[in-house]
Amino acid sequence: MGTVYVIQEDAFIAKVDERLNVKFDKKTILDVPLIKMDGLVVMGRATISPAAIAELIEKKIPVTFLTINGKYIARLESDMNKNVFVRAAQWKAAGESTQAIHVTKGFVRGKLKNYRTLLLQAQRNHPDINVSANIDQLANSIAAVDKATSIDSIRGYEGAGSAAYFGCFNKLIRVNEFSFKTRNRRPPLDPINALLSLGYSLLRHDIQGALNIVGFDPYLGYLHTQRYGRPSLSLDAMEEFRPVIVDAFVLNAINRRLFSLDDFITEPVSGAVSLTKEGLQKFLRLYQEKKLSKFTHPVMRKLHMYQESFEIQARLLAKYLMGETDKYPPLVIK
Repeated sequence: MGTVYVIQEDAFIAKVDERLNVKFDKKTILDVPLIKMDGLVVMGRATISPAAIAELIEKKIPVTFLTINGKYIARLESDMNKNVFVRAAQWKAAGESTQAIHVTKGFVRGKLKNYRTLLLQAQRNHPDINVSANIDQLANSIAAVDKATSIDSIRGYEGAGSAAYFGCFNKLIRVNEFSFKTRNRRPPLDPINALLSLGYSLLRHDIQGALNIVGFDPYLGYLHTQRYGRPSLSLDAMEEFRPVIVDAFVLNAINRRLFSLDDFITEPVSGAVSLTKEGLQKFLRLYQEKKLSKFTHPVMRKLHMYQESFEIQARLLAKYLMGETDKYPPLVIK
């Protein structure tokens, strides 16, 4: 089952025996064994009983609250993992240390290489797409990251690489119904940005859960600056997964015409675009399918679900920071 999503407004979430029971209008709409859950995401307005919260915390099942549009609100989870040695190593590396620069390079290199792979695959599968200039720009940014000596410069090269990638993102969309001009959020102002933002919010939930399992403090990061309430390490660790998980499945869903404009609504005042209830259900199903699909992990060299790779990468990061390995290998898909 993995992550359970509750999107029904005014639903009531309760614990019944060893199951999570969700009711709406006094009727059960979802009933899931707790043993099959590794996370709960509540989207929109819903009520959760104290007994359900206590049981979820006891079983170390994190609960994330989002708006119905996917904006992060809050998160409930059990106390930090008891492995204080991981957090000690994490804090020791903070700032402009050699380790911090190394892992920051890894996060950004992984993201940019996966961007480049996605563009190369699109150009190979569709010869009419010409993104050669953008691929070259990404290669230049990757080379610059490898030579960087400060985190600020790495951030600059990451920004340049991302601009090159999103600068040709519209060429990857193969249907006339949808288009992409530029990346926008808070709020997203078009369907493609609405799908990307929602996907990134769900990915953050999954990454933060994996970091907590391993023993990290998700609020102390390296690439993303420290800010009150910002889970900087979660955002750092997300980078290499953005193109692999979210971008790839959003493009695939759009190009397969799994979404139409009828799946989206626009808020008249702010112009914010979001999914209808039916569209949201479809999106959550596709996201779950993507997480549960398998690939050959480049370091482990065997098949793993993408969902498993969140924790694998977190453990590889911990091993590096604790001095058990000499480098952090980001997840790079061939």
